[in-house]
Amino acid sequence: MTSQMQPSDQDLWSAIAVGDEIAFGRLFDRYARAVYNHAFRLTGSWTLAEDVTQSTFLVAWRRRGEASLADGLALPWLLVVATNVTRTEWRSARRWLAALRRLPPEREADVDPAGDVAARLDDERRMARILPVVRRLPRAEREAVALCLWSGVPYGEAAKVLGVSEGAVRSRVSRARARLARTASDDDKQEEER
Repeated sequence: MTSQMQPSDQDLWSAIAVGDEIAFGRLFDRYARAVYNHAFRLTGSWTLAEDVTQSTFLVAWRRRGEASLADGLALPWLLVVATNVTRTEWRSARRWLAALRRLPPEREADVDPAGDVAARLDDERRMARILPVVRRLPRAEREAVALCLWSGVPYGEAAKVLGVSEGAVRSRVSRARARLARTASDDDKQEEER
């Protein structure tokens, strides 16, 4: 039995561009988990990451005829779309949170927790500590951290998607690491003083 070669991202995208839903499903299967994890790292919430992932692929389908892939790779483009969707989600979330704060608190309902609830809560707590620090970084450094460090996009691919040189991406990641280390050190000192 011969194994079939997987179509490249570019092959799938070419089919998607003319409306091939099966090719789109294959692209989704290939990258949904990576987009979902990227969205979680940006939002700190698995629930919001699900929404961002869905919106990212909706945008991808809607823009299928106009988007072009860097070096024929879909993941870097999808991650940038997810980053942009996240920004939009945050703006909407701020408005919703303001409205929710005005409502009286609800009574807790009996909840039957799923097996992974504890792990998801731990992940969200960790991200709740990390995100405020990362959000203090300049936008260019945040984007480089999200793409290269959190989602494992190679520097060269990130550079093409961000429209800068590979050296600029490396520099942004390096500066971000230094700022994060200083911030963590400063935060530790402040905790000790309390």
